[in-house]
Amino acid sequence: MWTLYNAARRTEASIERPESKRIQMGSRRTGSPPPAAPPAGTQSIQRASQLLREVAAGNRAGLRLVDLAERSGLEKPTVHRILQSLIAERLLMQSPRTRRYHLGQAVFEFGLAASQHFNLPDLCRPSLTRIAERTQDTAFLILRSGPDGVCVERIDGAFPIKVYSFNVSDRRPLGSGAGSLAILSALPADEVERIVEDNGARLKPYGGLTKEKLRSRVARTRELGYAHYEGVAGLEGYTAVGVAIRSAGGDAIASLSVSAISSRLTGPRLLQVVSLLRSEAAAVEKLLNGADASGRGD
Repeated sequence: MWTLYNAARRTEASIERPESKRIQMGSRRTGSPPPAAPPAGTQSIQRASQLLREVAAGNRAGLRLVDLAERSGLEKPTVHRILQSLIAERLLMQSPRTRRYHLGQAVFEFGLAASQHFNLPDLCRPSLTRIAERTQDTAFLILRSGPDGVCVERIDGAFPIKVYSFNVSDRRPLGSGAGSLAILSALPADEVERIVEDNGARLKPYGGLTKEKLRSRVARTRELGYAHYEGVAGLEGYTAVGVAIRSAGGDAIASLSVSAISSRLTGPRLLQVVSLLRSEAAAVEKLLNGADASGRGD
């Protein structure tokens, strides 16, 4: 992304890179080549990307400079310089009234361009509709985005009590809800551990979730074969279940989930809903395999 690279270049000269200094100051040991320096601008791009993800996660209300410094672990002057560069590239904007940061117009434009190649919501919509119609509850499509899950589609059933654990476009840490827990639990163990550690400081708002609790939930999900989440959005009396969707290469990329009042997801009905989710996830995976083969021209 050249725009992001340009933003990184704006801040590169003013951001200290301790690892580069260590390479310059260290002496070469006999028989051991010096460590390879990272490509120019890599650290700046990583930091800019991290801040973009944080802003996306809190985009509805916006985030303050102090919020972003705390979440990213970076010093406020460094965060401020990167934010100003991202604003200059239209990747972020700052409200003149609240001084909070939001995603910028360029991100919207990128999304429109990328949507031509990522048609998962279109592929999943018939399955989501069937799930909502048959369960009469709310069905969700959660898409993995790095260490997060993003709600990209939601369809309501006919049951009058709605449980909205996600709004469309909401971004939350993987494992903080049934759909994203299903995705996280389907990843390799080392990747799960890395994500749990990276997201550790962001988990508490989701019902007091901790790294230890999340690891336990991942283990339980793998044992059950589906994610079962009680206390949706930290509220007692609400339950959600989710099943992962895998790409043609076997990677967990998304999930289908249902949320409802807890009395509607117990006993035989719970198993019926899980069976339906599995069936529809398999149908989506079959479509994905077909789309992948078509894209390769096989």
